[in-house]
Amino acid sequence: MNYTLVDGKATAATIKAEIKQEVEEIVARGGKRPHLAAILVGHDGGSETYVKNKVLACEACGFESTLLRFEDDITEDELLACVTQLNENPDIDGFIVQLPLPRHINEQRVIEAIDYRKDVDGFHPINVGRMAIGLPCFISATPLGILTLLKRYNVPTRGKKCVILGRSNIVGKPMAQLMMQKQWGDSTVTVCHSRSETLVEECRKADILIAAIGQPGFVTADMVKEGAAVIDVGTTRVPDPTRKSGFRLSGDVRFDEVAPRCSFITPVPGGVGPMTICMLMLNTLSAAKKEFYK
Repeated sequence: MNYTLVDGKATAATIKAEIKQEVEEIVARGGKRPHLAAILVGHDGGSETYVKNKVLACEACGFESTLLRFEDDITEDELLACVTQLNENPDIDGFIVQLPLPRHINEQRVIEAIDYRKDVDGFHPINVGRMAIGLPCFISATPLGILTLLKRYNVPTRGKKCVILGRSNIVGKPMAQLMMQKQWGDSTVTVCHSRSETLVEECRKADILIAAIGQPGFVTADMVKEGAAVIDVGTTRVPDPTRKSGFRLSGDVRFDEVAPRCSFITPVPGGVGPMTICMLMLNTLSAAKKEFYK
């Protein structure tokens, strides 16, 4: 079967150009340039890369950006005090606290301390709750990126069987909520995870398969229905001595064997990843425009 490669990198570039144009129009009318802040604790390699890419994306979108760096021995109280300062700073439209945090800090406490009106990651319980019942809010970036790719590539979702592999708070759960909602996916949704006894059989029924299980190469050709759309959220570093870095990014799907069975499929890298950062920019623009919360 001839599949369509769902190019997240190209789609994200298009959307960032659209955001930049809107920002320049806002500024030309005398409006404020959107301002995104990020808190980075410690020196985790993956987090460093993500934050660097977020700063570059801010530049591409015409945003102002602020990066606040702390060593990993920062106390929870010190971090919460920094969150409070950003909450109260009228110049900051939205901000994120890059996860994971060091073990001695309670991540949930930090997330709940963020003003939900500036929570452009969409992790605060108020945003999660509003998303679950279909109210306007900040939707976490990866699910929003997947929905945007499905829409821009005209992947049929209404009434289709959607199977989601993984039940994380960041991807699996919100993805399931959104895919079943009328205004988003309008699909019939099944969530599978490590304890699902009929996982393979469920996957074989999927018109849309969203793999977010965090296991490289987990999805094989015999798990995919002919003509399915496959969205691979997995980005795991696996050793690769042929690469200068010593590793490569691997998705949850065995691309080469699965792709010939698909109608649509995302690559790794270059699929969902670029869209995640792009959606953070879209949420920041919404925060600056006070689209969801006055």
